[in-house]
Amino acid sequence: MDPFIVIGPLRRAIAATPRPKLEPVLLAVTAAALAAGGAAWLVGARDLADLCWGLGTVAAIVPAVAWVLSALRQHHAGVDLIAVLALGGTLAVGEYLAGALIALMLATGRTLEAAAQRRASHDLRALLEHAPRSARRRTGTEVRTVPLAEVAVDDLLVVGPGEVVPVDGRVADTTAVLDESVLTGEPLTVERAAGQTVRSGVVNAGSAFDLRATANAQDSTYAEIVRLARQAGAESAPVVRLADRYAAWFLPLSLATAGLAWLASGSAVRAVAVLVVATPCPLLLAAPVAIVSGLSRASRIGVVIRDGGALENLGRARTLLLDKTGTLTSGRPRALDVTAAPGWKPADVLRTAASLDQYSPHVLAQAIVDAARERALALSLPTDVSEEPGRGATGTLDGHRMAVGRLDSRSEKPGWARSVDNRALLDGAAVAWLTVDDHPVGAVLLRDPLRQDAPRTLRRLRTAGITRLVMLTGDRPEPAREIAAVLGLDGVHAELTPVGKVAAVRAECERAVTVMVGDGVNDAPALAAADIGVAMGARGSTASSEAADIVLTTDRVDRLADAVAIAVRARHIAVQSALGGMLMSLAAMAAAALGLLPPAAGALLQEGIDIAVILNALRALRLGRAARPALQPAAEALIHRFAAEHDDLQDVLEAVRAAADRLSDSPGPKALAAVGETHRLLTERLLPHEYAEEHQLYPALAPTLGGPETTATMSRAHAEIERLARRIATHLELARADGGLAPEQLDDLRACLYGLHSVLRLHFTQEEENYFSLAP
Repeated sequence: MDPFIVIGPLRRAIAATPRPKLEPVLLAVTAAALAAGGAAWLVGARDLADLCWGLGTVAAIVPAVAWVLSALRQHHAGVDLIAVLALGGTLAVGEYLAGALIALMLATGRTLEAAAQRRASHDLRALLEHAPRSARRRTGTEVRTVPLAEVAVDDLLVVGPGEVVPVDGRVADTTAVLDESVLTGEPLTVERAAGQTVRSGVVNAGSAFDLRATANAQDSTYAEIVRLARQAGAESAPVVRLADRYAAWFLPLSLATAGLAWLASGSAVRAVAVLVVATPCPLLLAAPVAIVSGLSRASRIGVVIRDGGALENLGRARTLLLDKTGTLTSGRPRALDVTAAPGWKPADVLRTAASLDQYSPHVLAQAIVDAARERALALSLPTDVSEEPGRGATGTLDGHRMAVGRLDSRSEKPGWARSVDNRALLDGAAVAWLTVDDHPVGAVLLRDPLRQDAPRTLRRLRTAGITRLVMLTGDRPEPAREIAAVLGLDGVHAELTPVGKVAAVRAECERAVTVMVGDGVNDAPALAAADIGVAMGARGSTASSEAADIVLTTDRVDRLADAVAIAVRARHIAVQSALGGMLMSLAAMAAAALGLLPPAAGALLQEGIDIAVILNALRALRLGRAARPALQPAAEALIHRFAAEHDDLQDVLEAVRAAADRLSDSPGPKALAAVGETHRLLTERLLPHEYAEEHQLYPALAPTLGGPETTATMSRAHAEIERLARRIATHLELARADGGLAPEQLDDLRACLYGLHSVLRLHFTQEEENYFSLAP
């Protein structure tokens, strides 16, 4: 299926939509008539003034009648009917000035509402117009432009400077510099190295590059987003239907009040005055304007919402159900720790394993290679590399036969290796063993880590009104409960099949409006069953995106908290605008019925009311107080710097743990030498990092976080790290003076090392979750 089968009708629908040309013309005519009548009245030409005002009134009646008939054909008796009656009434009783004012109010409201909707839908229209229609395919030395529908998987495409990436693919050769703001909302350019994936719809912000297609146009990211954009709108939002219900009782109430005022006073002028102030032509349109504005605001941050109903439901949701893998966790394994056998260093183990694994496509192998590259380790080129599925890769390096993967279960493991198995069991981690000439020399522990932005996101969701947070996962109970404890979730359902997830979702939906968040194919039924389904669309499956009401187009779960904040605010503003305007109109109607408000003054008052509520509805285009803290560029640069240093310092954390283990296994000169080397790493690399964080990063973040007190707890951790490092130094000085460690020193030194390792891991995690997650 050609994606332009989807895009084409949407383009035609937009092209067929009547352009708002009538509203500005009507506004100009009614304003000119009112001004001309005012000028004639000032020079004493009262008859000419009435003629101008009357013509302005007649000019407004014609389109107003058309709007009423259009609404009646759709079985809606809207408040435009009151406008027609009021305009006709002013002509009947000779209140031409009031008629001209109503005409101007009607034209102003219609023009303002049309402008608001154009502004609110600008991002979705821009998203559509941004869609590519062709691609440049390279065959040998020839490059030809072909229709997008002809692009197939594995085609080699050329993406020039400023061009839109036409389909999903991988960078074929050089590094690509991309502007992904259309999909993610992030204004900064990003770099994608050779082999990395690129999504369709992003813009090439650098030099031309070759792209190897991994999907055709129909299955690419941008086509899916366009399909979602096609359905975006506010017509089906429950709060908009609520506004229609307001109109259902407001219309007869207005007519009854006008009739009673006429009967009680015997004056038709009072009845006209009531109808004049009961003419909120754009008033009840304020609700859809607020909803559409919320949709637009969400699209700017990389959240595509199918329709206004989903936005309104999201704004009143109270329960949030979350898948684990790919939603609360990153969905990709990451090196948790590296353990080395006696005589080996953890950095050497990682470098050797990564050198061998760089030829392997396995997901765990890629995690090992990524960890080595993050620490800037120089990899070597092995020979005779082969891989056995389920066992791992083998090859020759530096004259030795090496392997990375599983150990033979029949071979006897040394003591240090048995402790690795225990740690892997406790941490819920996988183990990749490194063997040299069939002897294990080290191990890399890998685990799917918690997303750095997950804790902050869940705290913000509770602040936004979500009262119940539950995890639904097919994973084992142990790792699921560990993550739930860290995040403070209200419940966990583990080892669930897709059917079990649907049952859990339906049970929660019976209690409250429920949101389900997921990313995999197995999540699609649960997303469809929930009141609101949210898909992690950046790396999630097409099935989950199709089933969801909301798609996060960037791989950041904190966008969900942004979306909830926007939805709550848009819904609040919609209801506020509708009810506020209605109450003001009702008060004005009462005054007019009592003869306190003549038609002309009532028309001016109603004009002000209508403009006020429309402008209030447009506030939904702006981000409210619940927005993520704004970072200064200098603070963001510091975050990226210290995040990179965290990666670089992982070997220091491993050295602290290894020194403590060695001290426990065989205390002696070698163990003491390992402690000395660890202290050198602490002094030369770790403590300067902590000092720089304390004096550079924390002051830069304080304004964003609300003041220096917000970083006080983290500063206390810096003090504890420095205290433990000094204590280790004291033990080393005493050992040198006494010719070795005294028995009474051993327990305290070991406690210092294990304690320092725990404090550092906790401190690093807290900084990454609380501070580093603020930056894109």
